[in-house]
Amino acid sequence: MNKIEQWYDKEYDEWERLKRHKIEFDITKRYFDEYITGENLEIFDIGGGPGRYSIYLAEKGHKVALLDLSKRNIEVAKKKSAEKNIKLEAYIHGNALELGEYEQKYDVILLMGPLYHLIKESDRKKAIEGAMGLLKPNGIMVASFISNYAPIQDYLKGVHPIESVDELLGYLEDGKHNGDKGFTTAYFTGYKEAKDLMSSFGLTEVVFAGVENILRSKEKEINELEESEYKKWLEIGYQLSKDEKLIGTGEHFLYIGRK
Repeated sequence: MNKIEQWYDKEYDEWERLKRHKIEFDITKRYFDEYITGENLEIFDIGGGPGRYSIYLAEKGHKVALLDLSKRNIEVAKKKSAEKNIKLEAYIHGNALELGEYEQKYDVILLMGPLYHLIKESDRKKAIEGAMGLLKPNGIMVASFISNYAPIQDYLKGVHPIESVDELLGYLEDGKHNGDKGFTTAYFTGYKEAKDLMSSFGLTEVVFAGVENILRSKEKEINELEESEYKKWLEIGYQLSKDEKLIGTGEHFLYIGRK
């Protein structure tokens, strides 16, 4: 966990990431608008980085607590929320594997970072189990995964030189990345594996989406379009995001389930 914490504290600006990947951000927000309904909901954003989604939901009037492993991310969240005259319910420097001390029950829990940094299946299950214990009956669980096709997509978007074909294809069999280059410790997940993992906790699946899908390979060009054309492509991406035939064409899977 120290390796992951240091990555976000010293090497990587997570706030800026969703500026660059605004298709991911905008399609995810649209799913939030559709499925996180009601007023003044109690929401716990576990592993929420610098709080982009926390702040978005707080702006809509919800009561949002943020927990993240990175001290830097927590400080950024405080700064960015203050700039928007928003105050989250809590800014917690904490670990998604250590949720036993929290007792409040939440209407919605976001688990949108931890599951793709936990190499061991037992740890991924522990994080979900801990989050489930904090979710009210009939509550909404939102989880994110990085697709095991993502490393291939990452090379493809810039047609970067490939050091090892076997290594890239190997993520389809074993999603483990030890963090020695390019990205910190990570686990890349197959879509059926992700669906089965979440259903094993008794959740009823509401949505399973390949967030960026075919838009991923042209992300830079789409981001530079004027707003009306950008929105057209965003609509296409949203409409295709639940098409299982395209599930491996993006980088992130979004799961929404009901307890």
